[in-house]
Amino acid sequence: MNEDLVRRLKANPRYRELVRRRTRLGWTLTAAMLLIYYGYVLLIAFDKELLAAKMGNGVMTWGMPIGLFVIVFTVAITGFYVRHANGAYDELTERIKREVA
Repeated sequence: MNEDLVRRLKANPRYRELVRRRTRLGWTLTAAMLLIYYGYVLLIAFDKELLAAKMGNGVMTWGMPIGLFVIVFTVAITGFYVRHANGAYDELTERIKREVA
């Protein structure tokens, strides 16, 4: 990439908006994932009794659905990010390419 193109790209206000929005969403989703994941790990470390407690009269404990929630949450926020990026960021990226090129 030549330096003039890089300079024009970085000077474009839509590019700065794209970087700001993408960074903010990325850090927000990262914080949510870390909170859920490490919350589960801390729950394992400090409240094993809760996770070992049986749900109702069956054999399933609370640890199983909570662990499944962690996995489903990961897939859900990944899907959310991909859908959001394909909708909002791709359109903005195309506009930036047309303006800078």
